[in-house]
Amino acid sequence: GVDAIVVDTAHGHSLGVIQMVRELRSKFKDLDIIAGNVATAEGTLALIEAGASAVKVGVGPGSICTTRIIAGIGVPQITAINDASRAAEKKGIPVIADGGIKYSGDIPKAIAAGASTVMVGSLLAGTEESPGEIEIFQGRSFKVYRGMGSLGAMKDGSQDRYFQEGAPKLVPEGIEGRVPYRGPISDTIYQLVGGLRAGMGYCGTPTIESLRKKAQFIRITGAGLKESHPHDVQITKAAPNYQL
Repeated sequence: GVDAIVVDTAHGHSLGVIQMVRELRSKFKDLDIIAGNVATAEGTLALIEAGASAVKVGVGPGSICTTRIIAGIGVPQITAINDASRAAEKKGIPVIADGGIKYSGDIPKAIAAGASTVMVGSLLAGTEESPGEIEIFQGRSFKVYRGMGSLGAMKDGSQDRYFQEGAPKLVPEGIEGRVPYRGPISDTIYQLVGGLRAGMGYCGTPTIESLRKKAQFIRITGAGLKESHPHDVQITKAAPNYQL
């Protein structure tokens, strides 16, 4: 049998999702049930009370998601993680940060905000093992990448995730695009793990749990963000773990 079941929709704080989680829990007492996505403490608690073993957090942070623009709905991911994890921690339930991870340094930030683990899409979409065809554009290799809310994906069967099953016309909440080809997935994972370890080292935290408790956030300005990236130079040699 399965190890876990994921109840995954764009709007996890809805009656249908809550009822599904409740039914699954009543039938399978010991099964791990992951439910989402939500972006608030209230949504997190609703899924936990229904029987979720873990909650997925993230409404609109993904690189190919347009929910915040099309629907006007969403919460900045760090805020959503923090709010959800504070609620879930009281119940002993972990949260999963789903979306918004652009660099390896975003992983320790998500964990420091309260996540127990993260989900990534675009960072792995360009790897050899990921689905999608390789395309050549201006002499460089790319792989096709699309969101579950894109028009193409919805036509292929993901309408129900956005509560549009059977609709004569679809309103997409995602795009289709391309990401640079990255080679074997092992190379990307190595860089992601290395960035996480570096972040933990800077914080003096030998474990994930200690990172969640000890790390501190500071608010920065647009100038501070610009200063954080390479600046005042032209990059002549690409790094395996950084791109604009």
